[in-house]
Amino acid sequence: MTRRTISIHYRRVPDRVDVFEQEVLEETPDYVITYLRAAQVKKPVLAEGGVILEPGAPVVWFTYPGRWYDVGRFHLADGTFTGCYANVLTPVVMDGNRWETTDLCLDVWVGADGTLAVLDEEERDAAGAAAWIYAGTAERAREVAAGLVAAAGRGEWPGAEVRGCMS
Repeated sequence: MTRRTISIHYRRVPDRVDVFEQEVLEETPDYVITYLRAAQVKKPVLAEGGVILEPGAPVVWFTYPGRWYDVGRFHLADGTFTGCYANVLTPVVMDGNRWETTDLCLDVWVGADGTLAVLDEEERDAAGAAAWIYAGTAERAREVAAGLVAAAGRGEWPGAEVRGCMS
């Protein structure tokens, strides 16, 4: 069976767009799960002093219509699960097989070991200072990140759909 492939046009301020081709694994009214076979990062991604994603590693993404974030289950190249990474972004516009969103330069990490961190606050502040992100949108990003951290503290984030895949 051939799976549907979507193209995510991911805008990074001020003017870069990356396009990710991902397989759709599951679609529900509340979320879409996609699979990126090999992360297109040039060097390992670090959070809280450890490697959370390596070049060529698989990522399972959970995208939620209307929400200001998505969630990736990150791995090392050998498939070892490292944790969940939320990109705070504009709600994804899902137009058939072409999706579009803008990164709001703020992320939330929850490691497999329970480590919880807000990442890239300096990047978000710089983007706001340069007027690449409107002040209201930057504030919304802060609120979303704070909400995710609070939900994680209550054991409510990441959601059941993500936790069910965390192994």
